[in-house]
Amino acid sequence: MPTTHTFYTCLGLLALLCQLLLPNTSRAADEDWILSKHYDGKRFHNSNGSDKHLGDVSRFLWTSLSNEKPWPKWLENPPADIIAPRVTEGLRATYINHATVLIQVAGLNILTDPVWSKRVSPVAFAGPKRVRAPGIPISDLPEIDLILISHNHYDHLDTKSLKAIRAQQDQAPLIISGLGNQKLLRKLGYDTAVELDWNESRTLGETTIHFVECQHRSGRGVFDQMKTLWGSFVLETPEGNVYFAGDTGYSPHFSAQGERWGPFALTLLPVGAYEPRWFMKDVHLNPEEAVQAHVDLQSQQSLGIHFGVFQLTWEGIDEPLQDLESALSDRGLARDTFWVLEPGQAAALEQR
Repeated sequence: MPTTHTFYTCLGLLALLCQLLLPNTSRAADEDWILSKHYDGKRFHNSNGSDKHLGDVSRFLWTSLSNEKPWPKWLENPPADIIAPRVTEGLRATYINHATVLIQVAGLNILTDPVWSKRVSPVAFAGPKRVRAPGIPISDLPEIDLILISHNHYDHLDTKSLKAIRAQQDQAPLIISGLGNQKLLRKLGYDTAVELDWNESRTLGETTIHFVECQHRSGRGVFDQMKTLWGSFVLETPEGNVYFAGDTGYSPHFSAQGERWGPFALTLLPVGAYEPRWFMKDVHLNPEEAVQAHVDLQSQQSLGIHFGVFQLTWEGIDEPLQDLESALSDRGLARDTFWVLEPGQAAALEQR
């Protein structure tokens, strides 16, 4: 008879499979946006790396039952730091959870991939379930000016959270994502939603936002796989450039962006959800690769994201931070060059 953990693991895997197999109303018509060299008329593609097929997905799900390391059911957060309404000098980053960070710079409040939902799944009753609360409740957020959406996977484009943020503000924040996501975002109440191709830009105040290449994929159901564009963000601010990786595998895009946009004052880099490597390497960094990306981007300061909240892959909950510490040591880098913050904890860079 399966254990309780195995039972709930099966439910989680079922929900992940649903993400691949269920149709989704956010599917965009091909003819609505086709002018991109990364689009072949049916789907977007990466410059580097291979796609996984249904057989690979099935193998990953089946073998996860015996290889996934147990996580705690729940962890309490320490008290959160106080959030300033605005930051006009220097740069402040508050880690909220997963890939959600509040960046405060040049008078703007910027939120990355906001997720407050209990589960990151197409269904409410199963799927990856959080083991830590978000460090800051949505109701405690300052007025948000800009939301960055790296891609449309459920742990990065959380419709429930986006609706809640919109409902508590009279004026909708500017929300920027890759090609194909605008229709869904406007349904959520964001009439200001903008979709960009790689290397396209928008300006807000003194900050220029560039949507740039990364190596990942998209899809919320079987019929929209690779139908919307994934990416990372470069923010040119008066306090230095900021990089938000979103979700990505390692590829030459890091060194190319470091050469074009570096040095970066701050980079937000994923360090979790990376095992097994045969399946995850193309789309998720491991800590060693995150440190290499930190070097490639000429980052003066990095912040680790995408770990310790939702069990998406095989590694134990503490392994990303242990592996990150080892990777920094191996490269001769000080631990404080790569921040790891508790949910709700903030860190600041002084005015340049």
